[in-house]
Amino acid sequence: MKKLPVLDKKGSEVEKIDLPEEIFDSRLNTDVIHQAVVMYQASLRQGNASTKERADVSGGGRKPYRQKGTGQSRAGSSRSPLWRGGGVTFGPHPRDFGYTIPKKIKKAALRESLKAKSRDNNLLCIIDVKDSFNKTKEFAKFLDALDLKGKVLAVLDGSDESIGRASRNIPLFNVMRAQDVNAYDIMRNKKLLVTKTAFANLLERVKK
Repeated sequence: MKKLPVLDKKGSEVEKIDLPEEIFDSRLNTDVIHQAVVMYQASLRQGNASTKERADVSGGGRKPYRQKGTGQSRAGSSRSPLWRGGGVTFGPHPRDFGYTIPKKIKKAALRESLKAKSRDNNLLCIIDVKDSFNKTKEFAKFLDALDLKGKVLAVLDGSDESIGRASRNIPLFNVMRAQDVNAYDIMRNKKLLVTKTAFANLLERVKK
């Protein structure tokens, strides 16, 4: 059975916890991760693009010139899509790009994303941080001791509430609750930092 080291606030290993075989020893299923990530990304699209069709463009009520005798092609409105300043044919309109996938696939994607981070050695577990941090500089020193580089997602259930405020101005560092995390949140960050309590809560969510 694989084990996950648990670090203290100085970055030293204090214990190891077992990783469930039914979750971390099976083949990595990247298909469900892809399905979930695409779904979450689609829901983030604003869909605000909008164009005017010929009925929405002002003007063009009068025939621009007579039907015959000018040598030009026939025209009934100066707001035709063929004219400069005219309407747009089949242009985009505001829409919702979001869609849903089955709950079982969402749960499987969360499980596989945890497995992917574990196999890439990008899953770090620390003890519950009970210390209070009054300044960002204090919490930054705490992160330096853990040698975290790149984008980090921290799931710090069971820790002091001051961490959310102290970490707010640290670039590339995001704090979430275990109950809110999804596969997209995990995969868009390089490192996943969890407390023992948060890791237990995540495992509870992904149980088969």
